[in-house]
Amino acid sequence: MKKMAIVLAAGQGKRMKSKLYKVLHPVCGKPMVGHVIDTVRDASCERVVVIVGHGAEAVKERLGDGAEYALQAQQLGTGHAVMQAKPLLGSEEGITLVICGDTPLVSAATVEAMMERHIREGAAATVLTAKMDDPTGYGRVVRGDDGAVLRIVEQKDCTPEEAAINEINAGTYCFDNRLLFEALESVTNENAQGEYYLTDVIGILQKKGKRVAASLLKDPSEAIGVNDRMALGEAERLMRQRVNAAHQANGVTLIDPASTYIEAGVTIGADTLIYPGTVLRGSTAIGEDCVIGPSADLTDTIVGAGSTVRQTVGEGAVVGEDCNVGPFAYLRPGTKLGNGVKVGDFVEIKNASIGDGTKVPHLSYVGDAVVGKGVNIGCGAITANYDGYNKSVTEIGDNAFIGSNANLIAPVKIGDGAYVVAGSTITHNVDENDLAIARARQVNKPGYADKIRSRAKAIKEKKNGES
Repeated sequence: MKKMAIVLAAGQGKRMKSKLYKVLHPVCGKPMVGHVIDTVRDASCERVVVIVGHGAEAVKERLGDGAEYALQAQQLGTGHAVMQAKPLLGSEEGITLVICGDTPLVSAATVEAMMERHIREGAAATVLTAKMDDPTGYGRVVRGDDGAVLRIVEQKDCTPEEAAINEINAGTYCFDNRLLFEALESVTNENAQGEYYLTDVIGILQKKGKRVAASLLKDPSEAIGVNDRMALGEAERLMRQRVNAAHQANGVTLIDPASTYIEAGVTIGADTLIYPGTVLRGSTAIGEDCVIGPSADLTDTIVGAGSTVRQTVGEGAVVGEDCNVGPFAYLRPGTKLGNGVKVGDFVEIKNASIGDGTKVPHLSYVGDAVVGKGVNIGCGAITANYDGYNKSVTEIGDNAFIGSNANLIAPVKIGDGAYVVAGSTITHNVDENDLAIARARQVNKPGYADKIRSRAKAIKEKKNGES
């Protein structure tokens, strides 16, 4: 049986008080509506139609070709929103899932179970429900004596008896596609809001003698709809728990999950250890047997197996296998570390490839550079890559030695096995196995330190006397 999905994403989200369109607010690094699209795809929906309205172009740009789109130019209710998909889906046969774009916690397993129940019971419609201690703000599910769903009543239209019901409508439905669009033709806006409710379809199908089933959520938190910043924060917390638990189930050790932030697109290999305070974002991929943190902040960064990355910021970087990075290193975009590389404290690397076994232990800047294998770069050495207008490349050959506090003025090439003496400022190429020294000759003046001190003291006393 063909499975389709309609994602409702046309509302403005005024309660978010944000310039960002509501369904584009991220939860664990992915827009809410992006989570929903992934869920319905994982639940084997062949066609996905997103109903857009406010911020339509922004949503389309963010989701790209991952869905079809229908425009709800005026927001006249959920029933009206679904009707906008009729030109795309109205003639189809099969099951149509209707889900809100601000419900990022609904899982694919829940959707699959709901569809299975829908098919098993031969229902015209199936409603996803949850039981809550405080159902305020949610539509109530009214059941008959036999447990079948009779109708769904919105909060503002509830009688006192209906308001006391604690089973709520989670806002996700399965419909026989043909019956859905037929019933929508009979929906009116005669209610407190003056809107066309999708929930009225349930009562219409009931009156026609059609069966309406319910699928009760095991975890009520999946029913959370994000309408304000408080709900966004709660969704973030719950999604983070889910993401972290999935990594733990796959063999990753999180010392303190509550203080570890891992976005939804991150992958981590088995037997990797994550220390507290670590933030892993975007498409970051960590290999097996790594040690990450404490307090590592990696975005779109690849870390090879067996590497250690501590107290480091990485953005768009690639770290090879068995590397040791940090503490307090900064790997900027374009950084590529080979295997067995050491990058120590207060080292910044940008748009540079570093060969296998090379060491940049401390207090150095390497930018726009190609560094070979087995190189040692001493404390305080830098590549001076920018002249105020252009950035130039520094090349360092295999097994070269760059002394402490050396300045390599790009463009410049240091040959294989070359030796740059500490304190040198190199402006010309250094050939293979050559020694380069570029610093002023030292001159010692006996007893001159006392003269300097006396002169400085006299100047200070004169200034104090004038004041």
